[in-house]
Amino acid sequence: MIIYPAIDLMGGKAVRLRRGAREDVTVYGDPVGIAKKLRVGGAEWLHLVDLEAAFDGRTKALPLIREIVRAFGGPVELGGGLRSQDDLAARFDAGVARCILGTAALEDPALVDAACARWPGQIAAGIDAKDGKVALRGWVETADVTAVDLALRLRDQGITTVIYTDISRDGMLQGPNIPATRALVEATGMDVTASGGVTAADDLRALRRAGCAGAILGKAMYENKLTLADALACVREEEI
Repeated sequence: MIIYPAIDLMGGKAVRLRRGAREDVTVYGDPVGIAKKLRVGGAEWLHLVDLEAAFDGRTKALPLIREIVRAFGGPVELGGGLRSQDDLAARFDAGVARCILGTAALEDPALVDAACARWPGQIAAGIDAKDGKVALRGWVETADVTAVDLALRLRDQGITTVIYTDISRDGMLQGPNIPATRALVEATGMDVTASGGVTAADDLRALRRAGCAGAILGKAMYENKLTLADALACVREEEI
């Protein structure tokens, strides 16, 4: 299981939101410096979210994204506001290794088809759920479709990787939603990366048992409740 330390970008800073609320933000500092430290600390991948693009549908952060990718020096996946081939091309040109379609994954099947054909193996889906239903546009709207149903459709279109977030757990340090995550893995057979609520090594062990291919480490890492080193050690322990 791969550990993906997360950097969420807003206003040029690394931040975390509670339950995706734009007004409930904690600032953690310089994202470039954080990216360097994470790579030195052993991170294989970096999970990057452009929050302003997620909320507003446009980015101001491309130069910063390019700088973060260069500073990290390893593969970076990015989500937030990716709603056209031009949006995707701009992020790939900035050095991003994998782009995550969120709102567009539900609303624009033609884009999913085109993106998977143009960038095979480099398109993932970000499925954010609230009470089992898919949330859109930075979590400010909810669609009348379940996370599992959307994942199955995307699998048929050629996407194999899903980043699954239970909004109610994100930034709350209450543990991930294991049953919902396991249900998604079992129903789809896709590579599922769990996001939201990872707080302790036992959470990672539970996600591994649920069949997850990865887990995103966010607020718990920033607040020293679960360090990157301890998370990586837990994964190595589980792989023995």
